[in-house]
Amino acid sequence: MIARLFNFHGGVKPDAHKNESANAPIQPAPMPSRLVVPLRQSTRATARCIVSPGQHVLKGERIGDPEGTLGTAVHAPTSGTVVEFGLHPLAHPSGLNTRCVVIEPDGEDRWVERHPFDYHTATREQALAQLRDCGIVGLGGATFPSHVKLGRGSGIDTLILNGAECEPWITCDDRLMRERAADILAGASILRELIGARRLVVGIEDNKPEAIAAMQAAAGGIEGDVAVVAVPSLYPAGGEKQLIRVLTGVEIPYGKLGAEFGVQCFNVGTAHAVYRALAHGEPLISRVLTLTGNVSRPGNYEVLIGTPISHLLALCAPKPDTDRTLMGGPMMGFALPRLDVPVVKGTNCIISASPTLFPPPQPEQPCIRCGECARACPAELQPFELYWFSRALNFGKAQEYNLFDCIECGCCSYVCPSHIPLVDYYRFAKSEIWAREREKSAADQARDRFEFRNYRQEREKEEKAAKLAAKAAETRAKMADKGAAEEAPANADADPKKALIAAALARAKAQKEAAPVRNTEALSPETEKEIAEIDARRIKAALIDPATPAGDTPSERSPESTS
Repeated sequence: MIARLFNFHGGVKPDAHKNESANAPIQPAPMPSRLVVPLRQSTRATARCIVSPGQHVLKGERIGDPEGTLGTAVHAPTSGTVVEFGLHPLAHPSGLNTRCVVIEPDGEDRWVERHPFDYHTATREQALAQLRDCGIVGLGGATFPSHVKLGRGSGIDTLILNGAECEPWITCDDRLMRERAADILAGASILRELIGARRLVVGIEDNKPEAIAAMQAAAGGIEGDVAVVAVPSLYPAGGEKQLIRVLTGVEIPYGKLGAEFGVQCFNVGTAHAVYRALAHGEPLISRVLTLTGNVSRPGNYEVLIGTPISHLLALCAPKPDTDRTLMGGPMMGFALPRLDVPVVKGTNCIISASPTLFPPPQPEQPCIRCGECARACPAELQPFELYWFSRALNFGKAQEYNLFDCIECGCCSYVCPSHIPLVDYYRFAKSEIWAREREKSAADQARDRFEFRNYRQEREKEEKAAKLAAKAAETRAKMADKGAAEEAPANADADPKKALIAAALARAKAQKEAAPVRNTEALSPETEKEIAEIDARRIKAALIDPATPAGDTPSERSPESTS
């Protein structure tokens, strides 16, 4: 049992706006006419397409193989025909394209053959491979691969199940806990066994009493040390380090992870997906998300991965004054550049925004160094210093002030009296640092390749010289054995190349002398007589001193040569 709760530094209390959609049960979203399934489900890894246009696939059939350590498989959300494999816009502020598989549903929604996975009899490595092959990633927003996060299976004392859902407007985890509490805790038990944790703690914000009651009732059927704890509603209590601090009192230092201190955290949606993957053999092809904001029918829907956002907006009926659409919550989400982007595994909320609900940002004013951002920062950073260094492009100093420990929660921007979009500056600085690191890595690789090329050429040159010397020595030895050393030039011993040339000439001469005479059949008597005379002259010339120039002796001359 949790003896007491702890506090974390900073935090804010924005209007929750949970009641708009919290009472709407989870409904299945209707099938779209086309599903655009991205092979890149996160910024860390992508998958390799293994289907081709025209191929028919079944629901749950693998269409992308994982690549790299952080890769996970991608599956067809329904049965249908692959009509395209190409670039389509990604749900990202940049609006950049990524490789996607476009599937046209056949309306039958036929599953591929599924088999439950008995993780009790399987090895731990086999269970982790099953999670990877089912495409299980964190559904709290980061989409980090769960099979990697489970670690080595030792060293973890406490497994925390994150049901805080602190971001305003979002209620998908709340409804999931109300309606599928037993499945969530069954998945949490699997995670606890795979990670080797002794106890399981479920943290839920106290503004979700129905979810707390449902999880507590389901926890009665779970063996071992299980506690469902209500935590104070304070944004961002759902942050991993903040929730660990509240529930256990363990403060994770800068640059460290909870696993290094015996604590690991998973989202309730991830636990539910783990249960479906192992107990039913179902890959992750859908997720629960919230449709809310400036709409007539807010609600929570189970949506297939790859469903276009424009198709979902028809379900909630945005009002006429809607001016933009947000993916994620108002604190950490972003405005979608276009509405034909697909739902991905990290999509937990779609908010239709209006000037009334979300007034346009006021003009940015100079920083007055009031320190409100530092008091609100849950990571205990100095946001105003990070702002100055990021704005001045002094990225080295920004890193010294622990820029990458910023979780981009938006608390600093929320309380800033100068209306400075601080998080935008931090994101810009991070992206610039990553870009420069990529350029430096590419330059280092190019330099290494150039240096290795020079080294290889020098090595090949030395090896060639050594081979020539060895060949020359071998040739000299053969020539000495045959008594032909006198035919070689006087400096052949000093120059290996000349010795090889002399040897080659000797071989050519020998081959020429040994070559049989050709085209001597059916010759006329006159031609045979002429050939005989030529052969006689050649024999006579061979008896003359080689130092005498050819043709200088009267005996060799003939009427033909003087004519």
